[in-house]
Amino acid sequence: MEYAPVSHSTSDRRLGRFPSGRDLSVTVHHYEGGPGPTVYVQAAQHGIELNGPAVLRRLHERLCDAEIAGTVVAVPVANPIAFDHRSYLTPEAIDAFNANFNRIWPGDAGGSFQERLVANLWPLVSAADAAVDLHTGMPEMLEHVRFRESDPAARSLAEAFGTEFLLADEDPIEERDGDGGDGAAGGEDFAGKFRQAAARAGVPAITAELSNSRTVSRPAVETGVAGVWNVLRERDVVAEPAEPTGTQRLLRDDLPRVFGEASGLFELRADLSVGDEVAEGAEIGTVYDPSSFEHLETIRASGDGVVYSVARGRVVVTGERLASIASVV
Repeated sequence: MEYAPVSHSTSDRRLGRFPSGRDLSVTVHHYEGGPGPTVYVQAAQHGIELNGPAVLRRLHERLCDAEIAGTVVAVPVANPIAFDHRSYLTPEAIDAFNANFNRIWPGDAGGSFQERLVANLWPLVSAADAAVDLHTGMPEMLEHVRFRESDPAARSLAEAFGTEFLLADEDPIEERDGDGGDGAAGGEDFAGKFRQAAARAGVPAITAELSNSRTVSRPAVETGVAGVWNVLRERDVVAEPAEPTGTQRLLRDDLPRVFGEASGLFELRADLSVGDEVAEGAEIGTVYDPSSFEHLETIRASGDGVVYSVARGRVVVTGERLASIASVV
C-alpha cells in the first residue's frame, strides 16, 4: 500500500428531478490518498436516523488530517426527501409504490421515482471494494452490526466495526421491521436491501445499527466513528492495526418476530431488558386496555435467544411488532 495525505473534494450527484423541475441531488465526499481500495459509506436512508450523518461529520475531520491508501466515498444523507420531511419513510405522495429506500437496491432506471434515485446512486456502491451502511435503531434496541453469514469478508468488516453484538443473516433474508429497525412488517424476502444488493455485486457490506433514532446521541456517534475507522484499518486504508474489540456475541436472525394480537397499552416485563436471554414461550410482557384496565394478551417469546429489540411501554395496535429475538450461535 502507498499512503499519502488525503485530498478531499465534494460533488453534487444528481439523482432525479421533482415535478416542479427542481433537481434532487446528494452531496458526495471523496477522500483520496495513495493507490488502494475504495470504501463506500452512507447514512440516512431513513430520514429520522440522525446519528449516521453525525458520524460522517466527525469522520470527515479525522480523514482530512490523515494519510490513507485508496479512497473513501461518503454520502451523509442518502435519502434527502425523507430527511427533509423528518420521516422514517419517504412520503407516499413522492412514491406510493416504494416508500422504503432500503427495499429497492440497486434501483431501476425505468422504475418508480425512488427506484430511479437509487439507480443513480448505485454506481458509487458497485465500484467500491467494501461498503458500510449506517442506520439508527429504536432506543430499546441493542447496538449491533448485521452481515451476511456466508460472506467471510463481510463478517471481517462486522467484527472490525466492534459492537458487542453481531447479527448474522443468510440469503434469502426474511426480516420484519418496525420504526427505525432493519426489516419491515411482514414475511417477505427483502432482496432489495442495501447489503444484499451489494453482496450480489461482489461488494462485502455491513449494516451498523446505532442507537436512538430522532436525536443525535454522542455515545452512538462515538461508536460509529470508532467502528468506521476500524473498518478502514481492516481494509488497510489507514496504516494502523485494527484496534482489538471486546468480547463479541454472534447471534443469528432466524427466529420469528413477536407480534401482538390485541390493541392497547403494552408493558414489558419489569425485569426484562434488551440483551437478556429468554426461553421459547417465556412471558415478555402484557397488553392492557388503558381504560378498563382489562388484561388483553400475554406476549411470549417466539424462541430461545437474546432479545435485541422491544417496544417498551407504548400504545400498540393489532399486528404490530413488539419484540425481536435472535438465536445464540
